Amino acid sequence: MTPSIPDLASLHSMGAAQQPTYPDRAAVDAAVERLRTAPPLVFAGECDELKEKIAAVVRGEAFILQGGDCAETFAGVTADNVRNKLRVLLQMAVVLTYAASVPVVKVGRIAGQYAKPRSSDFETRNGVTLPAYRGDAVNGYDFTEESRIPDPQRLVDVYNNSAATLNLVRAFTTGGYADLRQVHTWNTDFVRSSPVGRRYEKLASEIERALTFMQAIGADPDEFHRADVHSSHEALVLEYEHALTRIDSRTQEPYDVSAHMVWIGERTRQIDGAHVELLSKIKNPIGVKLGPSTTPDDAIALARKLNPENEPGRLTFITRFGASKIREGLPPLIEKVQAEGLQVAWICDPMHGNTFEASSGYKTRSFDDVIDEVQGFFDVHAALGTWPGGLHVELTGDDVTECVGGGEELSADDLSNRYESVCDPRLNRVQSLEMAFLVAEMLSAARCPKTD
Repeated sequence: MTPSIPDLASLHSMGAAQQPTYPDRAAVDAAVERLRTAPPLVFAGECDELKEKIAAVVRGEAFILQGGDCAETFAGVTADNVRNKLRVLLQMAVVLTYAASVPVVKVGRIAGQYAKPRSSDFETRNGVTLPAYRGDAVNGYDFTEESRIPDPQRLVDVYNNSAATLNLVRAFTTGGYADLRQVHTWNTDFVRSSPVGRRYEKLASEIERALTFMQAIGADPDEFHRADVHSSHEALVLEYEHALTRIDSRTQEPYDVSAHMVWIGERTRQIDGAHVELLSKIKNPIGVKLGPSTTPDDAIALARKLNPENEPGRLTFITRFGASKIREGLPPLIEKVQAEGLQVAWICDPMHGNTFEASSGYKTRSFDDVIDEVQGFFDVHAALGTWPGGLHVELTGDDVTECVGGGEELSADDLSNRYESVCDPRLNRVQSLEMAFLVAEMLSAARCPKTD
C-alpha cells in the first residue's frame, strides 16, 4: 500500500465507528489478503468518467438519480432481481430526462451495499440479546447466536456477489435491455395497470414516436441503445474498502475499486475519524450524508478535508434532514458552502429522515413525507438560486409493501403483505415511478423558473 494511504491499524486506532467486532483476527487477515489480490470490480477510468458527469451536476447541467436497496443480500443476487432494480432506475431516468430535458446520471446503490450502520450494537428479542444484524457483509439476519457472529469470510462473499451483480448490470445495459426502444417492455403488468403506469405508457409512446422520427432522418446514436449505470455503496467496513484500494497504473493515484462512487454515512462522518481519513486519500467521486446535526462549519471542514483541490465532481453532499426540518436546516449549509466558493453537488436523500414505526409494528415511511422532503429540497434551492442536483432513494423493482401512501394508498395494515427488506423500508416500483413524475415536474420548474 502506498505511504499516502494509512494502514488498517492506523485507521482503527482513530476509533473507527460502526465496525464489526471480529472474534478471530487471523481469519480477518486471511480475508483481507484474499481481497488484496482480487481483480478490481471497477476501473479507475470509469470512476473518472463518473466524476466528469457529476461535475456537470455541480454546474447545473445534469441531475443524479441514485437508487437501490437499503441493504443488498447475497440471496438477492439473481438475474431477475438485478434486472428489476435496473428496470426501475431506467424507467425513472427516462421520465426525468424526457419531462425535464436534463441529462440524468444513473447511479445504483448496487454491487456493494451489503453493510449497514446500526444505532445499537445489540438487539433483544423475548429476553434474548444478540449482536445486531449489520448486513450480509458482516453477519447473518437469522436471530441465532451462530448467525450473528461477525464472519470476515463474508467480505470475500461481498466481493464475489458484487462481481456477479456488476456482470449482470453490464450485460443488461450494453446487451440491448437498456435500448430506448424497450421503454414499453420496461412496464410490467402490475405497474401498467396503475394510473402512474398508464401515464408512463403515454410518455413511452411519445418517446417511441420521437425515436422513429430520428431514425427516419438517419439519426441513430449509440446512446439510444445502451445506458451507463454506475455502482455505489456506503464505504463502511474498513477492511473491505482498504483491501480494494489500488494504485492506478495510469496516474499512480489510489482508487477504491470496489465501486465507482462511495459515500460516508451520517454516523461515520467525524472529521477526525477513520472513514473521512481513508476516503480523503482516494480519487473516486465520493459522497457524504449530512443530517440535521450538521453545522455549516461541519460542511466546510468536510469539504476542505475531502476535496482540498476543490475539484468539481469530486464531492457530493447527500442531505437527509426529514420533511419537517429540511426547509430550516438546509439553507445555512448551502449558503456557507456557496460563500466559500466550494464546488459541491447537492442531492436529496428523502428516505432516512422520515422513518417511523407503524401501528402494526413495522418500520415504515410515508410517501407523502418523502415527497415533501424532496419538495422542500427544491424549494430551498429555488430560493437560494442554486441547483438541486439529484435524488438518492431506497427503492426496489418489486411489488413490495414497505412504505405507506402513494397512488396505491398503502396503509399500515398492508405492510405485512410483502414486507421483504432486511433493514429499512423501500419504495416499491409503482411508488418509485410516481415519485419520478412528481420530481420531473419540480426539476422542470427548476430548469425554467418563472419570472415576474
